[in-house]
Amino acid sequence: MKKYSVIVFDLGKVLIPFDYSPVTEKFNKLKPNLGDKFKDLYAKNYHIHQQFERGDLSQDEFISIMLEWLEGTITAEEFCRVFSDIFTVNQDVVNLLPVLKQSYTLVLLSNTNEIHKKYGYGHMKFLQQFDKLILSHEVRAIKPEEKIYRAVESFTQRLSSEHFFIDDIPEYVEGAKKCGWGGTQFVGYEKLVTDFKTEDIL
Repeated sequence: MKKYSVIVFDLGKVLIPFDYSPVTEKFNKLKPNLGDKFKDLYAKNYHIHQQFERGDLSQDEFISIMLEWLEGTITAEEFCRVFSDIFTVNQDVVNLLPVLKQSYTLVLLSNTNEIHKKYGYGHMKFLQQFDKLILSHEVRAIKPEEKIYRAVESFTQRLSSEHFFIDDIPEYVEGAKKCGWGGTQFVGYEKLVTDFKTEDIL
């Protein structure tokens, strides 16, 4: 009998790489250096990003702050579109999902927000492979907080030790392991396949 029954994937940089540089470029076109200023403000006020992803800040509140930083040069709708036009698909990893789905419950676990879901990745067909999407802004917790991992367990109704987690951020994998899960840091497709074989998942 296999050790794991649930495979839990992070979204960003594992299934969908993202790059914010086009956002900076587009905002720079609105007004000289505006994109660079926005990027600096976003980095210095990263707690705002985290509050939004935890659901502590509403979408309207978040957008209001962003539009203020952008000095009234863009509408809310335009902001949402530009802010979310950052994702591509890691097709090699996505191709593993239907293979894994034959033997495992698949759960997506992501620190994300409703803007990126609606305007960015929400339409992507591979999401249909997952039995459940556990999204930070919906469960009001972010990785590596224990609450978000337990939200997965509440859905799966499986033992902690039956969950295996893949994330590009070591601290988030460590958070899962503290909850009794298995896990590995994602650095690329080849290593992931090797890790899956080592753990007798593939």
